[in-house]
Amino acid sequence: MAAVVRRQSNLQLRLPSTSAADNNNNKKKKTNSWGICSSEEELERVCVLGHGSSGTVYKVREKKSSQVYALKIVHGNNDPEVCRQLFREMDILRRTTDSPYIVKCYGIEEKPWGDTGMVMEYMDLGTLDTLCKELGGTLSEEKVAHVARQVVNGLSYLHSHNIVHRDIKPANLLVNKNMDVKIGDFGVSRIMCPSLDACNSFVGTCAYMSPDRLDPGAYGGTYNGYAADIWSLGLTLLELFLGHFPLLQPGQRPDWASLMGAICLADDPSTLLPDSWSTVSDEFRSFIQCCLNKDSSKRWTALQLLSHPFLAN
Repeated sequence: MAAVVRRQSNLQLRLPSTSAADNNNNKKKKTNSWGICSSEEELERVCVLGHGSSGTVYKVREKKSSQVYALKIVHGNNDPEVCRQLFREMDILRRTTDSPYIVKCYGIEEKPWGDTGMVMEYMDLGTLDTLCKELGGTLSEEKVAHVARQVVNGLSYLHSHNIVHRDIKPANLLVNKNMDVKIGDFGVSRIMCPSLDACNSFVGTCAYMSPDRLDPGAYGGTYNGYAADIWSLGLTLLELFLGHFPLLQPGQRPDWASLMGAICLADDPSTLLPDSWSTVSDEFRSFIQCCLNKDSSKRWTALQLLSHPFLAN
């Protein structure tokens, strides 16, 4: 049976409350949902930061304080799948307001005509994907460790709250001028039951999916969403270090067959790395191997990775 998506006109949510009672009170009182200003009209749009088929992200400035934010406008009134992703992201953002490693959401407001606006923390250097290209295409091992330390802290926080991200990649990690790295884009994330319920839906970016997710039958028939986030992290860090997607040759156009072969059929992901891999430290090599173990039960957890020498150093 297809999922039913219910929408209500002019729905307003207050962060960080998560109780149904609080939501009902907010609806009755028509309280402000932004938390930083009384309405979107008090935000001046400066420029477009990005756009896609379902919406646009703007750089905005609060007129009174001159504080800068990112305003994400999602057009999902007629698309049930966009609605599902939006509600999922809203739910997760409401649960993750107290971590310095997650992009903050300061308020959410749904318009009567169907658009939803989310006022987000502005990360002025953009995504790691863009920043890495601007810095010459690669990051040093020291900088990769700096990134890894923060992302692992973010994943440890999410996983401790039974949340799997399911789409960790350079384009979903954001950076500010202080070189703080934060996890963003929770459109395909999922809140899991404490008992580690099954997470079998095929969402996210295929290139960063773990072998147990692409071909669960060959890897014990089970898929662990938490362990899959760690696999994606390992590929992300290698991409930042190498300057290209690590499981394919530089310039090689990814397709389903080549990705399946590289992810599922190759014996050891490290065998696909170029000669420069031999120049990295033992700690970095060990850290990557802990992330990219094809046996998800032997892959390190985020909590374990926090104590790895690569991050400690």
